[in-house]
Amino acid sequence: MYASGKYSSRGPALIPRMKTKHRIYYITLFSVVLLGLIATGMFQFWPHSIESTADWTLDKRSVHDAPLVRLPVSSPIPERGDLSCRMHTCFDVYRCGYNPKNRIKVYLYPLQRFVDELGVPISSTGLSREYNDLLSAISDSDFYTDDVTRACLFIPSIDVLNQNSLRVRETAQALAMLPRWDKGMNHLLFNMLPGGPPDYNTALDVPRDRALLAGGGFSTWTYRQGYDVSIPVYSPLSADVELPERQPGPRRYFILSSQTAIHREYRAELERLKEENGEALLLLDKCSNLSQGAASARKRCYKGQVYDYPQILQESSFCVVLRGARLGQAALSDVLQAGCVPVILADSYILPFSEVLDWKRASVVIPEEKLSEMYTILKSIPHRQVEEMQRQARWFWEAYFSSMKAIGLTTLQIINDRIYPYAARSYEQWNNPPVVKWSSVNSPLFLPLIPPRAPGFTAVVLTYDRVESLFRVITEISKVPSLAKLLVVWNNQNKSPPEESLWPKIGVPLKVVRTKENKLSNRFFPYDEIETEAVLAIDDDIIMLTSDELQFGYEVWREFPDRLVGYPGRLHLWDHEMGKWKYESEWTNEVSMVLTGAAFYHKYFNYLYTYKMPGDIKNWVDAHMNCEDIAMNFLVANITGKAPIKVTPRKKFKCPECTAIDGLSLDQTHMVERSECINKFASVFGTMPLKVVEHRADPVLYKDDFPEKLKSFPNIGSL
Repeated sequence: MYASGKYSSRGPALIPRMKTKHRIYYITLFSVVLLGLIATGMFQFWPHSIESTADWTLDKRSVHDAPLVRLPVSSPIPERGDLSCRMHTCFDVYRCGYNPKNRIKVYLYPLQRFVDELGVPISSTGLSREYNDLLSAISDSDFYTDDVTRACLFIPSIDVLNQNSLRVRETAQALAMLPRWDKGMNHLLFNMLPGGPPDYNTALDVPRDRALLAGGGFSTWTYRQGYDVSIPVYSPLSADVELPERQPGPRRYFILSSQTAIHREYRAELERLKEENGEALLLLDKCSNLSQGAASARKRCYKGQVYDYPQILQESSFCVVLRGARLGQAALSDVLQAGCVPVILADSYILPFSEVLDWKRASVVIPEEKLSEMYTILKSIPHRQVEEMQRQARWFWEAYFSSMKAIGLTTLQIINDRIYPYAARSYEQWNNPPVVKWSSVNSPLFLPLIPPRAPGFTAVVLTYDRVESLFRVITEISKVPSLAKLLVVWNNQNKSPPEESLWPKIGVPLKVVRTKENKLSNRFFPYDEIETEAVLAIDDDIIMLTSDELQFGYEVWREFPDRLVGYPGRLHLWDHEMGKWKYESEWTNEVSMVLTGAAFYHKYFNYLYTYKMPGDIKNWVDAHMNCEDIAMNFLVANITGKAPIKVTPRKKFKCPECTAIDGLSLDQTHMVERSECINKFASVFGTMPLKVVEHRADPVLYKDDFPEKLKSFPNIGSL
């Protein structure tokens, strides 16, 4: 007890003395460490570049407060835009670097007032409200950085939206004086009204070196695909007039034209259409009895009757958007806002954001020479499709056209997707309106397993010498709404394809590929021209399939994208007497193959057929000029373990006038060889992968006694 008492009496006396002795030392050490951390943090996060800007807010950005920069007459002028520029040649992606958010950083140059040696500004308008809104939106976005050393993309504060207000030479000199210009590398310019009288070029005339251009009137001649960005011409009415969203459906007028500066030849053609179709078409013009001003700009007239613009656009199903002096028209934005389907007649025009937006879902593009056929073309579009296009048009406006902010951030997102392609937005994200999503659960019944309808399919036609039949096939296929591209594989090395002028005129791209050898396997080569997921393989003599049958086949493939979906059905049978497999082409209740003379499949199988086909099957097919379709059936069935799907009841497909001399399938040895094919392929695969089924797919209401107009696919052949 005594020892314990002695320890407890000394302990409390020693501890205070230690604290007193070392208190100053510890306090000093802690203060030094704390000040060091504070200084390090300030150095790390405080802007330390001489080019850093203040916050780009509307309150702090004023032309009157900006420093004045005088341009000497001898200032250098950039070179004219390089048409050969692409992202890998004129853009330094290494500036962007890696970051966890996969987002580019954008630097906005400080605002400056550029004048020539006489003090005359380079622009008659200074900083427009639209460009001010654009810069403000970027400065408030996640793309913005005020640290020039971290920037991937540079945007000048020089307003070049409207070339009419610019002095071209002096504006170019101002660009060249920017401290980070470096021949325009990684610089982005926004321009909506390019060119000027009398030529009205479709791209900004200001020399700009290698700078990217977000332009509002590109043509196919001036647009650098994958480098420039085609943007809409902003309509000031978007901010001044609020149009409530209207439900899709029939409208008072079928076609409406509201533009006031239409060429007299187009005006005359529209008036002729008006005479032929009466009240279905409303042809408006500017009001001659109203005084000029902001109020008259929002009015349109027809025979003395005044209509409010753009409100009148909501009263029509289709609205005409014709080219004016410039290709890009603000009327396109007004039409989309009204939920009216734009009918665009502007040859060579690059539609806004066409790099990511599927305009087939929201518009109808008609060649200018077919203006006289416009009414007939639009009448052929099903009502349900028109309603979908009306809905999509309105959503395009809300998402991408409604404000300078929407236009600017969409442009930056497109460039961002190029630089970080692995994190890019998908087709669905760009083109599908957002839907209500469950936050905590995803039903397995609604997993996104069905390919979207909009991209359509690529038709691959294998041909040798039957030009007349080939042209008939092309004409018939071109009537299918979901056709995206038509690829002709010319398999004749001894004869050139017909001249371009002789080919049928169709509404989708048509490409002819000449092969080096006459091989049946050429039809399954993974050509770069095939950009869609779906491929329709079709022979050059299959002319009896209707557009309804082909469209229905494509819709079935969308439900079963891992299957072969086709029209001619065939069966394999085991011959007990011969002890081997037999090919059967007679009418039966069962199907195990669909012939690729007319069949849909996923383009992935082209790669497997060309590069992963087992054994010597591919060479055997090419040597015997037979059985490439059976080989594809074996391949798909072996990969998926599933049977093909036969669609529609038709069993006769070839042209009646095609004879045995014309093709391969009518040769006497053809059927015998096809039985040999099945046995050889089964031997190579080591099994029989083909699956037998007893069903086919037909449209709903196909056999029902309903009016034809109520059926989605009325024209389905019976044999």
